[in-house]
Parts: sequence; structure tokens; C-alpha cells
Amino acid sequence: MTSSLHAHLLDELVKAGDPERAQGQQKYMKSQLPFHGVRVPEVRRISRVVARAHPIADGGQWEREVLTIWRTATHREQRYGAIELAYAPPYRKLLTPERLPMLDEMVITGAWWDYVDQLAAKHMGHLLANYQTEIKPRLLVWSTDPDIWRRRTAILSQLRFKHDTDLDFLQSMIEPSLAEPEFFLRKAIGWALRAYSKIDPHYVAEYVATNQDRLSPLSRREALKVIKRKGQTDPNK
Repeated sequence: MTSSLHAHLLDELVKAGDPERAQGQQKYMKSQLPFHGVRVPEVRRISRVVARAHPIADGGQWEREVLTIWRTATHREQRYGAIELAYAPPYRKLLTPERLPMLDEMVITGAWWDYVDQLAAKHMGHLLANYQTEIKPRLLVWSTDPDIWRRRTAILSQLRFKHDTDLDFLQSMIEPSLAEPEFFLRKAIGWALRAYSKIDPHYVAEYVATNQDRLSPLSRREALKVIKRKGQTDPNK
């Protein structure tokens, strides 16, 4: 039986859908699931409205709601909605280390960048920021996991940390994937470094120079994108 929260989310997504846009979205994302044709910012707005309308205080109930939406999704935006409900302000206090199996399932079964990048930067980032003792050891394991999406999650887990970035930990997340040929890992390495280059371009330029032969050309290009645009390619600047 569909819960009231689930039904509310689906009803709003269907009403906001655009069949013409949906075709282009599905083609762009190479998705087996069809789309309703709802833009991502609108999915986020709808999810916030739905979350406020359905207060949940119990972590187990909230997890069941999120995973039911995720597992039974017939359109891709429904999974976007599940991701948003797993991070919505009314429920965020429920996102604790106990919920790691939920995130792991979403990462593993999502297995594509549009899902995983949100889960990495927001959800895992939240857990890492608030529960370092419990989360750091788990991410160290994920950083060497055979599954590329667990690895990508580990690499991108500090994407939003800015000045609070733990550089030793960032390097620990990157190091196991430096020799990997996988595009999504190389891209993630470059993206993580590029995000921190906005805070400390000297550090990133120096890291790239030091690891010139170990970083892929893609990772180097991504890491230095902001630095080059600002003319700060020399690590001594």
C-alpha cells in the first residue's frame, strides 16, 4: 500500500511533468527508467513541500519511506525525490550512521552519476561532517572497494567542505584510484581537487605538479580548470 507521503510525491511529480521534456531527459541520461519531465530544481521544491506536509520523527519509518520510493520508482524523478527526502531539513536529524545501509543501497543500485554525486556530496558529506569517528573508517574501506560508485562517493564526500576540508583524508580517498582507468573515478578525482582549488589554488597546483605522472590527463585538466581560468597555474604564486 502506498503511504500518504509516497502518494503525495508521485502526484506532484505527475502534475509537474512535461512529456516532451521527458524524452530529452531520458536520452541525455541514458536511462532505462522513463522521466516525468520535471526539472531537478522543481523536484527539489516538490520534495521540500512533501516533507513539510508529512512530519516523521522515527528514523526507521523515514528510512522505510525513502527506500520504498527508491525501490518502486517507475520514473527517474521519483528516485530524485527519494534522494531529496533523505536529506530534507525536516528529516535531516534522522540521517545518522545507522542509516549507512540505506545510503549504500542507493549508491550501489543507483550506479550513475546523477544519483551518486548528490548522495556523496550531501548525504555522505553530512555524515562525515557530523560523525567523523564512525564515518571515516567506512569511507576508507569504500575508497578501495571494487564498486566504482562507492569509490566515487568516498572521493566526493568532502566536496562541499571548503575551508573545513581534511586534506590528508582527501588524499587518502584519492590515492587508491589514481591508477584506475575508469572515467568516473578520474573525473571525480579532478572534481574533488577543483572544488578545493577555489579555497587554496596553491595546494592543488602543487599537488598536481607533484603527482603529474600519476594523475590521468582528465584528472589534471579538471583539477586545474579554475586555477588556469584565474591565471594561477604556477604553484609558487
